[in-house]
Parts: sequence; C-alpha cells; structure tokens
Amino acid sequence: MESRGRFTQLEINSQPLTWTKILSSIQDQISTLENFYKHGKYDQLIFTGCGSPYYAALSSASLFRQLSGKMAIALPASEIFHYPENSILPNQRSLMVVLSRSGETTELIRACESFKANHRGDILTLCCYPGTPLTQQGTLNLTIPEAQEQSLAQTRAFSSLFLTASFLVNIWSGREDLFDSFQGLPLVANSILKDYDGLAAQVGSSNRFSRFYFLGSGPRYGLACELSLKMKETSLAHSEPFHVLEFRHGPKAMVNEETLVLALSGSGEDSLEMSVIDDIRQMGAKVIVSGEKSVDVNFNSNLPEAVQHVLHVLFGQLLAYHHSMSRGLNPDLPENLDSVVML
Repeated sequence: MESRGRFTQLEINSQPLTWTKILSSIQDQISTLENFYKHGKYDQLIFTGCGSPYYAALSSASLFRQLSGKMAIALPASEIFHYPENSILPNQRSLMVVLSRSGETTELIRACESFKANHRGDILTLCCYPGTPLTQQGTLNLTIPEAQEQSLAQTRAFSSLFLTASFLVNIWSGREDLFDSFQGLPLVANSILKDYDGLAAQVGSSNRFSRFYFLGSGPRYGLACELSLKMKETSLAHSEPFHVLEFRHGPKAMVNEETLVLALSGSGEDSLEMSVIDDIRQMGAKVIVSGEKSVDVNFNSNLPEAVQHVLHVLFGQLLAYHHSMSRGLNPDLPENLDSVVML
C-alpha cells in the first residue's frame, strides 16, 4: 500500500468496526445517561466544539431539537468564553455538551472554565483520549478511545463523535424505539464503503472539477459543513457548504461544468429539495445525491431517518480522499494544520 494517504484510508474503512465497539459500550451506559439528564432538569442544551467537532455539534443540536421539541444550540467554543452574553440564555439551567477529538484544545478548556465560573449548569465532555485536560472538566466525562486517529484531518473521529452524540440525543429525547436501529449502522456503513468507493475514485480523480459544494438541511447541514471542510483540508480545493434551498439564493451563480455537488437527502423524496438538485443539473454541474430513495449513493438501510444521518459522511470522506490523492497531496498531513490548536 502506498504510504501517502495510508492512515486516512485505513481510518475511513475502519469506521464500521469502530462504530460497533462504540455502540456496544454506550449501550451499557444508557441508564446512567438517562438519569444524568433527567436529574439535571435542563432548560436548554449547548453543543460545542472546534473545527470538525463543532460541525458534529451543529448536527447534534439540530437533531435534538427535532426529536425532543426542546431548545438546543450549537456554538464554536470560542464564542462561549469570548461572547458569553450572546451564548447562554440568562436564568436558564443548561447542559453543555463538549465534543473533541484530542481533549486538549485550549478554546474548549476555556469554554468549560467560563461556563463553570458563571454557574450555568452542568458539562458533559466527549473525546477520544482519556486522561486529557478536557476529561477533568465535566460533570460527566465520556471517552471513545476506539476513534483515535493518526491522520490530522478527522474522519473516523468525526463520525464516531457524531454517532455517540446522536445516541445521547436519542436517549435524552426519550426515543427508546430507535435504540435498536443504531445497531444496524455498521453493516450498512460497510456496504456503502465497499459499493461506492469506485464511484468516489472515478469522480474524485477526475480533472474536470474545480468547485465542490455540499448541500444538507436540518441535521444534515453540519455534516455538509464537515464534508466541505474535509475537501478543503485534504485537497486544497474550492469547497463550500449550504442548506439545500439556500443554494438558489446566490451561490448557484458559481455553477458551471467544473462544479461537483454532493447533496445529502432525507429518507423521503422532498420535492422542494429535488427541484433545487434538478436546477443544478440543468446548469451543467455533476450532482451526486446520497440517501435512501431515488439517489446515486443509496444506503438501502431501511433505518429511521433520525438514525441514518451519520451514513452521509462516508461517501464524502471517500471523495475527498481520492481527490487529494489524485492531486498528489497527502490527506494524512494537510498543509498548514496542527492536530491540536493551542492558544
């Protein structure tokens, strides 16, 4: 195997097995997590992170609002300590859920310290490395060491953080009916990685595309942001994320025959979203749709939509990997990046 990109490829393809281990571990903690949330009597949830984990936070907050009907927001960690008056509602008891791969990012530590100094509520931390500074900050601290990575750009860590956060959201939303469905994700993920790697290689290696756009709405918007970031980090390509219908409001001016669009769709056929996708195709762009029905990357999962979301990241990760490799870059070591940002 070529050494360039080796770790990224291994980490992408290892996700089904990693998810299996994580789901088994969190299944054993359901009662603890239920009681933690119940006894907290929170008025709102705040999800936070930096970089990729922030995008996992965006999707997690959206999913919580959708499933529970209760208030949740997502913010970069810097906003919480830099602009606390804009970040947290006064006189509201809050739970801050902090997502991190390394557990060492300075902004996350400062966010936790600011949150505690202002007596805002409780903190739950979720990271991949035990014994790190972040794991000393929470009222409850969870780790998923199975998701640790050697590559700088996150793939396995991102999906594992979002998968775990999604399970937490389902627990706290009282959706016991969805718990068993999570166990079907690794098998479906394995099929997606095998069945669509060829398409990702074909499209990602093409010299036709110079502009990449990732579209997703609701809980999928944060995932679109993450996939756009992955393309930027690993291949240094022009890449942007948008909510699906927002793409009509200006961004479509950028569409031409050098444009590739990856649209993350829901489990049903949304006529409004599909009309946007049809418009983009008519403008000459290459469009790939991932999801459950009438799509190019078909999950064939028969899982509830609230459980499916994490599956959308797989094809986008493959696409970014193959595009990076085709450009002679090393997706394991993106330019100008550090694995941990320290202030």
